[in-house]
Amino acid sequence: MISKVLHGPILIVEDDKKTASLVELYLQRDGFQTLVAHDGQQALKLAQRHKPIFVILDLMLPVVDGWDVCRKLRKSSDVPILMLTARGEEVDRISGLTLGADDYVAKPFSPHELVARVKAVLRRGRLITSTEKSVLSHGGLVMDLERRKVSVNDRPVPLTPHEYRLLQALMGSPGRVFTRDELLAHLYPSGEAVIDRVIDVHIGKIRHKIEKDPSNPQYIKTVRGLGYQFEENQVHEKD
Repeated sequence: MISKVLHGPILIVEDDKKTASLVELYLQRDGFQTLVAHDGQQALKLAQRHKPIFVILDLMLPVVDGWDVCRKLRKSSDVPILMLTARGEEVDRISGLTLGADDYVAKPFSPHELVARVKAVLRRGRLITSTEKSVLSHGGLVMDLERRKVSVNDRPVPLTPHEYRLLQALMGSPGRVFTRDELLAHLYPSGEAVIDRVIDVHIGKIRHKIEKDPSNPQYIKTVRGLGYQFEENQVHEKD
């Protein structure tokens, strides 16, 4: 059971106290520890102090809105984030995911479904087991799968969880052409409805972080009309 394996609270950021209490009740019934913040400023303080293992984040918040909370969390943490909002428009969903959110649930929602989504995201983000320890490297780009760290020429590269998983998929199968649909399925195995343009946005952000010249990428290549592939030559895997 995930809640018995991962230690730390889930931070619920919701200004509606009834909704926050309902979410908290269902998470606690499933064995999770919880913290609650009713505005964005309080959420950032609690996140810094308690290092939550997951954040459920409403977008429409007082003081600091959910967009800014997500943006600020992503500058210093790869904690999984599920955005919770009354607005279900596709543009909001895309904006949230490209900011670094891991999932998106629109109100009204089923508390059972919300808990299931939390568990699914946590399962996807669990650390690699000891039998899968390895380091992928290509030139100056190094991906330490055990420590979940990426560097270029010994310079640490901060990646969001989605960026990390995309780079791992591409770098782990050099030369293979991944379609956008395949990469979407890798990020959202539960079948969430997300348009493939999200992949292009994530790839663009990864390139700006790892490429010397993002307009002429040496690591992640675009295969016109198909998708993306990682440069096949000189990729190594170490125990």
